[in-house]
Amino acid sequence: MAEINKIEDGKIELKVQIEDEAWKQAQDKAFNKIAQKVEIKGFRKGQAPKNMIRQHVSEQQILMEAVELVAQDALVNAVKEHDVELIDRPELGFDTIDENTCILKFTCPVKPDVTLGQYKDLGYHIDEIVISDDEIEEELKMLQDQKADLEIKEDGVVENGDTVVIDFEGFKDGIPFDGGKAENYDLVIGSGAFIPGFEDQLIGMKSEEEKEINVTFPENYHAEDLKGQAVTFKVKVHEIKFKVLPEIDEEFIADLKLKDVKTLDELKEYIRKAHYDHKENELVNKATEEVLNKVSDNATVKVPEVMINQEVDDMVRNYEQRLMGQGLTLDQYLKFAKQTRDEFKETLKADAEKKVKLTLVLEEIAKVEKVEVSDEEVEEEYKKMAELYGMTVEEIKKYITAEQTRHDVSLRKALDIIKGI
Repeated sequence: MAEINKIEDGKIELKVQIEDEAWKQAQDKAFNKIAQKVEIKGFRKGQAPKNMIRQHVSEQQILMEAVELVAQDALVNAVKEHDVELIDRPELGFDTIDENTCILKFTCPVKPDVTLGQYKDLGYHIDEIVISDDEIEEELKMLQDQKADLEIKEDGVVENGDTVVIDFEGFKDGIPFDGGKAENYDLVIGSGAFIPGFEDQLIGMKSEEEKEINVTFPENYHAEDLKGQAVTFKVKVHEIKFKVLPEIDEEFIADLKLKDVKTLDELKEYIRKAHYDHKENELVNKATEEVLNKVSDNATVKVPEVMINQEVDDMVRNYEQRLMGQGLTLDQYLKFAKQTRDEFKETLKADAEKKVKLTLVLEEIAKVEKVEVSDEEVEEEYKKMAELYGMTVEEIKKYITAEQTRHDVSLRKALDIIKGI
């Protein structure tokens, strides 16, 4: 049996007495293990008589080695007995340790106490969603624009929305600067791809016309020697291309390859639903964030540093995975951002603490409200994840335990209680 005592918020002590026979056996095993390493002149290592070896081994050595043999099982059993959830490695100490008695003390970091404030009737609300005909028409225009062909403008001048093929070279104080030159460059006028003012000054130019353009680099430009600097670009327009929008007919709609969408009316309804779902998702996320911030602010909890650091490490791992998808490593990103790994971690701490606190609060709400998650609900959650990630349930279970899934569902149920749904 283990005795449990609270030391302070976020720390408990587990006091475990090793049974007499188990303690005796542990000392015997400890002595035999140590004896294998003892060298005595005239004998092979570990082969001298035990009474002779004992003269070369201190009682303290045996006791410390015996503790090593029993401590892990003692901790595991005590944690299981009192249903303790450790958040970090416990510290091992002794109440009593001698040849006849061993009482171990484990100082265990655990989740802190949470004092809930108001978490119901906090005004969770989703505004009515209306999709206007203008929004649908705007989306249709965007689809047309994506499918548009470019044709060369034989006569006329550069207009907003045209694509121009240009040569350009930039000069600062009459001297060309690095990265300021290109030939046969395609630029969409109005795209904002170039320095403010550059594209506007191309409007009105004709094919094969040359011009000097004066602009000023923004103060936040990435190149130090060009920040806020006035420069001149010599530009020549080779071609002017304009968009020819396609008709929205059956062929256009078929080319979109949208399921069960064959007519213009069906396309409009598809767009209306997509816009509705997008707005609904935005509003739900906004309302959810607002109500969760209130619940968290209303609660009192001292978040342990170790939990913040663990969350920061998780955030860093997730960030690394996202960067890998872009063909970058975290070290490459940090080099570009001129940050060390420790500095980067420091920037994540505030968000990490907020996230940990919110999780602790939701867990406490689930506990107070006696939230239960059935095995059927766990299996249903596995099915949803499998569908989301395009995997089988069996594959998902290899990565996410039933315990973690049950925990996630319980937090979602706690959120539903907060929302009042």
